[in-house]
Amino acid sequence: MEYSHRYHAYPTQEVAAELDYHIDIHRQAYNYTLYEYENVDADDIGSAYKHHSRLPDWKDEFPVFSEVNSKALQRTVTRFYQNLTGLSEQKQNGRKVGKLNWKSPREFQSITYSQSGFELKNTSGRRATLWLSKIGDIKLRYHREIPDEAAIKEVTVKKETTGDWFISFGLETDEADLPEKPEVDSLNADNSVGVDLGILNYIHTSGGTTVDWIDLEDEYERLYREQRNLSRKERGSNNYENQRKAVAKVKRHIRQKVLDYQHKLTIWLVTEYDAVFVEDLNVAEMLQGDGNARNKQAAAWRQFITLLEYKGELYGTHVVQVEAAGTTKECATCGVETAKPIWVREHSCPSCGFKCNRDANAAMNVLQRGFAELGLGWPESTPVETVLPTDTTRVSAKRVVETGSPTLNEATPVAE
Repeated sequence: MEYSHRYHAYPTQEVAAELDYHIDIHRQAYNYTLYEYENVDADDIGSAYKHHSRLPDWKDEFPVFSEVNSKALQRTVTRFYQNLTGLSEQKQNGRKVGKLNWKSPREFQSITYSQSGFELKNTSGRRATLWLSKIGDIKLRYHREIPDEAAIKEVTVKKETTGDWFISFGLETDEADLPEKPEVDSLNADNSVGVDLGILNYIHTSGGTTVDWIDLEDEYERLYREQRNLSRKERGSNNYENQRKAVAKVKRHIRQKVLDYQHKLTIWLVTEYDAVFVEDLNVAEMLQGDGNARNKQAAAWRQFITLLEYKGELYGTHVVQVEAAGTTKECATCGVETAKPIWVREHSCPSCGFKCNRDANAAMNVLQRGFAELGLGWPESTPVETVLPTDTTRVSAKRVVETGSPTLNEATPVAE
């Protein structure tokens, strides 16, 4: 299993200048890869592996490429072909995309060391040191340890638009070292949960828990103020650059706040249940819809689902995505579909008479579809009416942030 840990880095001025220099050389290498891809005989290139064999000639013709680590240089060439593959996949999916362009200095702000050329040292405390070949030592805030069973496969150093430095370790853990997931046959409505990704609430579970949206109003108001100030600065001036960094810092704070919130929610879900079922949402389509687009984007649903999947592997929990279409319309009891405008918050089936909260009905449908996805039938002895809780509990976003995860026993019932 592959995943990553990210840390704030604090290079000295000399090392930061060296990093900037190396990043710019790698940017030139990326652009030269694009040039050769478009202008050199396809028999000599066409894949990252073939293109790697041209690097010795590069170093003879352009000695500057000898100043950077050879493995890191190979990784930059590979990066180009990964971007090319991503572009091709988007075209196959019917999206209108252009072609890869040369990278400007602002667009290329990271380098990756793969397999060798790095060493993590002095990890006994809250600080650690990363040594990079041809660059030197970089101090980092070691706020969480890398697991003993995880192997560091690559290291990426990135300079954010704020001017801050971050280091990401690409980790790999053998499947044998991961906790075993419960047997599929042992799953039932008590140790499994369906999760509806909501509009009025962040999530609503089939267990009757709603978790509120994280409040970002103050952060967005501050962002708008900083952006207005930026619009008044003369582009290219020192004041403009300082204000641009101020805007970037607010944006980063919003991203980090959402990510921290999602980490805590996903850890709660995978530690509380043996199986978590979630909707496979078309996020791009959701953002194109009318209304609430900013909140949907801030919610970062795809990021939430990705975190949930990898946490499931780390904690030994089944995480399954199910078809999202119709979960709101379909009755969880009899399956009859009933159209509901977005403002109708209660499900009332005209066929069987079953009534409950709209999102609770959707979450139960997600749970049932998850069971079907795993080849399990819905227990006939457990009718949906008894599975759905009679009382819904609400967990505030503030409690999630402060305590790390919602606690069902401490949740406050929703006022009728």
